Amino acid sequence: MAWDPGQYRKFGGHRLRPAVDLLGRVPLDAPPRVVDLGCGEGAATRLLRERWPHAELTGVDSSAEMLEVAARELPGVQWQQADIGTWKPPAPIELIFSNAALHWLEDHTSLFLHLVGAIKPDGVLAVQMPHNFAAPSHRLITDVALDGPWSQRLTPLLRPEPVAAPEFYYDLLASRATHLDIWETEYLQVLEGENPVAEWTKGTWLRPLVAALGDEERRLFESEYRRRVAEAYPRRKDGRTLYAFRRLFIVARI
Repeated sequence: MAWDPGQYRKFGGHRLRPAVDLLGRVPLDAPPRVVDLGCGEGAATRLLRERWPHAELTGVDSSAEMLEVAARELPGVQWQQADIGTWKPPAPIELIFSNAALHWLEDHTSLFLHLVGAIKPDGVLAVQMPHNFAAPSHRLITDVALDGPWSQRLTPLLRPEPVAAPEFYYDLLASRATHLDIWETEYLQVLEGENPVAEWTKGTWLRPLVAALGDEERRLFESEYRRRVAEAYPRRKDGRTLYAFRRLFIVARI
C-alpha cells in the first residue's frame, strides 16, 4: 500500500500548520540530535533543519516513496526507512518530533512509553496527531465501507478511533515527565477546488480501503463516498469549502 506524495501534498500548507504550532512549543535551544519520526516527504523535517541548522537530524518513515522525495529535496539529513512503531535510536536522544504519524499505530500505551524511554533526561517528546475521526469526513468512510457489496472485505480494515482522549496521555505521561503540555486545536480550514474534503482523505485515511478494491469497485466506492462527503461539506457562496479539523498536541519534557 504505497503512499502518493503528490496526493498528500495537495493540502501541504494546511497539513504543515500544526507542525509549525507544535515546533513553537518545543522548549529546547540547541538539541544536538533531532529525529523526525514519521517524516513523510520531509516538510516538517525542513522546519526542524531551519530551527536547528547544526543538529544531527534524522528523518524516519516506512514509506520508500515519501523518503525518495524527502532525500531529493532536503539533502544533509539522515533518512531511514523503518517501522516507526518499533524504531529506536542507538542511544537516547534529545528530541523526538512526530507530526501526524503516530495515529497510524496501535497500542499507544506501549508506543508512548517506548518513545519516552528513547529520550535523554531533559529531552523532549513532541507529538501532533489528528483527532478528527468522529467528523463526517472520516465517519462516512466507515459508513460507505459497511454499506456496499465490498463490506465483507473492508470491515477487517476498519479501525476504531486511533487517538485517545487527552486525559489518557496525561495519565500515561505525567509521572514520567518533568513538564507536560497537552492541548487541542480545531483548525477551520478553507479549502479550494472540487470536493476538496474527499481529496484530503484520499491522501490519508481512505488509502487502505481503496487499495483493497479492484478498479471497478474502487470507482464505485469513491463515487459514493465523494457524493456523501460533498453533502456533508457543501461549498460556501464564494466557492470555497470549510473543513474543521481537530488535532491533539503533546509536548513532554523528560
